[in-house]
Amino acid sequence: MGILIKPIVTEKMTIQGDKLNRYGFIVEKTANKIEIKKAIEQMYGVSVKDVNTVNYHGKRKSRYTKAGLAVGRTNHYKKAFVTLAGEDKIDFYSNI
Repeated sequence: MGILIKPIVTEKMTIQGDKLNRYGFIVEKTANKIEIKKAIEQMYGVSVKDVNTVNYHGKRKSRYTKAGLAVGRTNHYKKAFVTLAGEDKIDFYSNI
């Protein structure tokens, strides 16, 4: 998919999609707002009004195992929240 990695399909994002016409995506860490806007317009055939991005830093995780303490972290990632213009909608379930 290139810039877009996957859509965020949670209960909160579904409500925002219905009420505010806003959808969430996990995107490539190096992508900027202009590239994200072009990718969404090209992939879904909608017009994008606004793009907001958030960088998430991976959390440290540790757990106890038989071999001792295992320490690591979750991955860093970037989210993009996209507000669509007009009456445009994105249906993530149409390809199932």
